[in-house]
Amino acid sequence: MKNQRAIKLTGIAVGTALASVSTAALAQEQWTMTTTWPDNIALVEVDRHWVELVNRLAGDELQINFRAGGTLMPGTEVFDATETGSIDAAGDWPGYWAGLSPAFSPLASTPSLFNAADYLNWINQWGGWELYQEVYGEYNMVYLPYGILNNESGFMGRTPIESIADLDGKRLRLSGRDQGRVLEKLGGSQVTLAGGEVYQAIERGVVDAGEFSSPGVDYSAGFAEVADHWSVPGWHQSASVFGVMINKDSWDALSEGTQEKLKVATIATMTWSLAWSERESTEATQKFIDAGVEIHQLPEEDLIEIQRMTNEVILQGACEDPLHAKVYHSMVSYMQQYATWRDVSVPYNMSRVTDDLPSLHELESCMNQ
Repeated sequence: MKNQRAIKLTGIAVGTALASVSTAALAQEQWTMTTTWPDNIALVEVDRHWVELVNRLAGDELQINFRAGGTLMPGTEVFDATETGSIDAAGDWPGYWAGLSPAFSPLASTPSLFNAADYLNWINQWGGWELYQEVYGEYNMVYLPYGILNNESGFMGRTPIESIADLDGKRLRLSGRDQGRVLEKLGGSQVTLAGGEVYQAIERGVVDAGEFSSPGVDYSAGFAEVADHWSVPGWHQSASVFGVMINKDSWDALSEGTQEKLKVATIATMTWSLAWSERESTEATQKFIDAGVEIHQLPEEDLIEIQRMTNEVILQGACEDPLHAKVYHSMVSYMQQYATWRDVSVPYNMSRVTDDLPSLHELESCMNQ
């Protein structure tokens, strides 16, 4: 009797355990995620880093099946696919969607305003996180900004650009709505090309020069093979943000605990991405020099003029769209507030030091029109 009872109890225990395993297996969400970046663009490593962290931190509740850009669909289609729920998530650069709403532009990058430390501060402590949710929320998405790169390389090509006067009449590959407007004020023409097309455009003379990303990314894309000249600094994108768009229904299906784990992975990837890109950029700059690429530093008076034109472009765009104005108003407010500490901590400060900013009063007027 005792043996039969023991067998019966053991059977119950095993059955309960199997039921628990079955329930856990059923409870695990399976997501499909892709990105705008193909395997030959180094930025895909930021997406992969986040996915690996999530799968380690939340693997019992969520497993993300990641596919590099172009393997499921063209990169241009990932926004619509995430919005409609055809896929659960997609890595992106917000500036690609500025045609839908100009507010996406400063969420991705700013011409001659934020550096990487500013984005880090603003996103985490000065209201930036909430603005990403507001803008992407209009398209049925949650957004986790997990990648930050400091200022981009600058223009590379076979034609030297030693001053802003050299931009006049030039055809330049350049991303970004606001960036293109500044370039036009400087006399250049914006050419829009996918990142994977920049190498051939420089090689074949389709553009006089081009930019894509940080030195590390640009070197891995082969730019040292086709460029003889490199104009610095990368004023057009003084820092850049990348992240993941998540379908709102997919996000809401997760428990609060799992959502928090995704946010933890986001903050961890954000700091990793900055250190990773700075190391890559340091090594790549030396490789460009070793390859014989000549670096041209724009003079200080040119950077002052670029800042003046940038402020005009920011105010112009702000008065065309209240949400665009709201994002820039938040950014400029941060710059003014942070200056209290930033300026007394020079030369050990983190933020970009400048007092030449767009008018906060005019931005407020654009928000309320």
